[in-house]
Amino acid sequence: MTKKAVVVLSGGLDSTTVLYLARQRGHEIYALTFDYGQRHRIEIEHALEVAKGIAAQHKVLKLALDQIGGSSLTSDVEMPNFDSVDQIENKVYSTYTPFRNGVFLSYALAYAEVVGADTLFMGPNKDDFHNYPDCRPDFYKCFEMVANIGTKFGAEGGKFKIEIPLVDMYKPEIIKLGLSLGVDYGKTFSCYDPTPEGVSCGKCMSCNVRISSFTKANLCDPINYQTKK
Repeated sequence: MTKKAVVVLSGGLDSTTVLYLARQRGHEIYALTFDYGQRHRIEIEHALEVAKGIAAQHKVLKLALDQIGGSSLTSDVEMPNFDSVDQIENKVYSTYTPFRNGVFLSYALAYAEVVGADTLFMGPNKDDFHNYPDCRPDFYKCFEMVANIGTKFGAEGGKFKIEIPLVDMYKPEIIKLGLSLGVDYGKTFSCYDPTPEGVSCGKCMSCNVRISSFTKANLCDPINYQTKK
């Protein structure tokens, strides 16, 4: 019997790789994307295209994290820009959206109970740990405990599993894995501050990490940038 899984899908490099990995592992996939008031809302279009490409069931949920603010992704807080990835320090920048992954996981967990999925997939990795506290492995271990204590499924003896298959990998490794799975990274989107036309800026943290990762992997990034190193 095929097991069902909810995959949190932003349309970015990591979550798309996880989507393909979940498919390879034989899961029936329910992809979940969030429209949470992000300035890079165009990522939703990429998530829709990616999910459609593997015929995954896909839902986009509307949240209002922009009403809370506190992040350069959801408010008028200044977006940090960098001339190179080497300028990014091991600290939490304004691109951190307060407890965003906790909010996403909560909705994904509720959705999993409804559709009968026992596995949730997300894509945190080693490049995220220093800048995003809600991407660290311990966070997911604790959330898995919460999932099994505070749900009907858990109370009746079920066991939720939160899978973070990229957690021990850096992005160059992730890209190579994704290519082996058939991912078309030209359909993905990573920029925090794109132009109105949807062109990646090439200056934000996410663009810098993505550009550097393709370079380290000795591969050509298939997307365009306003400014590219």
